[in-house]
Amino acid sequence: MRFYVLGLGPIGCLLAHNLRSVLPRTHPVTLIQKTAKQAWTPQNAAAKITIENQGIRQSTNGFDVEVFDKHSGAGGGVRFNPKLSKEQSAGFTPSHEDLRTEPIETLFITTKAHSTAPALSRLAPRLTSRSTIVLLQNGMGLYEDLVERIFRNPERRPHFILASNTHGAWLKSAFHVVHAGIGDITFGIVPDSRKRDFEAAMADESKPLYERSLSLDDITRPDDPSFDQYRSLRHTVAVLQSLDALGCKWSPIADVQLAMRRKLVVNAIVNPLTAVLGCRNGGLFKDDSSQNMMRSVCEEAATAFRAQIEADTQSWLDSLPPSVDKSQVPVGRVPKELGADALEREVLRVTHVTRGNMSSMLSDVRKNNPTEIDFLNGYLVRLGEQYNISMPVNRALVQLVKMRCSIPIDQTF
Repeated sequence: MRFYVLGLGPIGCLLAHNLRSVLPRTHPVTLIQKTAKQAWTPQNAAAKITIENQGIRQSTNGFDVEVFDKHSGAGGGVRFNPKLSKEQSAGFTPSHEDLRTEPIETLFITTKAHSTAPALSRLAPRLTSRSTIVLLQNGMGLYEDLVERIFRNPERRPHFILASNTHGAWLKSAFHVVHAGIGDITFGIVPDSRKRDFEAAMADESKPLYERSLSLDDITRPDDPSFDQYRSLRHTVAVLQSLDALGCKWSPIADVQLAMRRKLVVNAIVNPLTAVLGCRNGGLFKDDSSQNMMRSVCEEAATAFRAQIEADTQSWLDSLPPSVDKSQVPVGRVPKELGADALEREVLRVTHVTRGNMSSMLSDVRKNNPTEIDFLNGYLVRLGEQYNISMPVNRALVQLVKMRCSIPIDQTF
């Protein structure tokens, strides 16, 4: 089984390194590059990724590199040939035999949120209902965006895994990653359009709650008539569970969404403020004004989350048969972790731990790259609009970041 990685920034390289470390060589790990020119580096030629942690370096090799092909309209890629020179690679016209157009079984995506849909549009012809896509990005609303723009037909939609990452890493050079902060990855499977319950084991009343755990057999097993439909999903979850060095944990999707919401709020405060103010994370919240800004974003987010959870719970209740006693179900019980006070504490905790770091949004602004603001505060603004909740501070932060991006940074300062 071949595993693809799209997005070769620090987290993508960290993931690819760990995949290659645990998978037998019979399972290729393929790195996707946009162009042959970008693909041609000494590291690619050696097919090697180096991870550095506390001065200790570990390297893995044996990767395939595949390049988006401008000559193919079927999502095809061209296997990178390290024997060609940089100039030869840039001008290479592949033959039919050079193209890879076979279906992609598993695709890990760690690109910036705003780059994901365009990239997936190119790969869509190779993604089927039997494929599995793992989304590992900042922000929220990306899955919904992909469903709306690319995978509208639920019968042809790939399986999706959503993941929340707390590892800190940065690129020292191409394919050389400094793993600066050890964290974990919590992931869950998006509910199946065919109504298969991937979390059935959690409802096993023969066991106490503390003994229940998710089971691969609830995804599929070899004697399942639909095994081929769910094979890549089962194998992808099993591989993720084997990534002990990354602290990967398979959790119910509701728990993953909780983790993603908390991380969203942290990023929706730290990223735009550091991008606009031009400071490291530790420069924030030393004055009343930035603390007030943090408090306002947390309050707006908490209100929107409550409205969303109450609406989702009511929708679920309305779908139950009349025989069910709905009076015993608490409507809209919001996890305490999503209250404004708890969110504020989480922001302060993460900011302290990462006080020496430069946020990804500040880095994007300085490099004149697009930011992920539309999937951070922009997502919260859209959520507020959906439930008629005013989000003035989040809306202002979106506009401030976009204003900052439109003004060239004076490098003489």
